[in-house]
Formats: sequence, C-alpha cells, structure tokens
Amino acid sequence: MKKTFRRIEKLPTTRIREVNDFVEFIIRKTDNALITEGLQQLSSCSHAYDFLNNEPELYSVNDLKVRFS
Repeated sequence: MKKTFRRIEKLPTTRIREVNDFVEFIIRKTDNALITEGLQQLSSCSHAYDFLNNEPELYSVNDLKVRFS
C-alpha cells in the first residue's frame, strides 16, 4: 500500500481526485454487494413465503395456447 500511496502522491491534483472518485465508486459497489448478500441470506432463512409451497397448481402446460421454442 505504501508503494501505491507514493505513486498517488506524484500525481497532479486532478488525477488524485479521479483516483478518489474511483475508490469511492469501488467502496459503494462493495457496500451494495454486501447489502444484497445480507438481504438474500435473510430472505432465504425467512419463512414468510412458506405458504406458497402449499398453493395448488392453477395452470399446467396444457393451458398454453401458444408455445414458443
């Protein structure tokens, strides 16, 4: 990391701002991925939609009027 910091310090101010913007973008992207993963884990452990497992099948393949392949 020290090597990276030394290189960044040699850049002009406008480029340092670009590097900072990119770092912020990566942090947001990582945060969003962590949030999404957490939500997926919560919903997979939840039993809120278990009632759908007992729903009768309302339609079958025989109900199709047009089939696309």
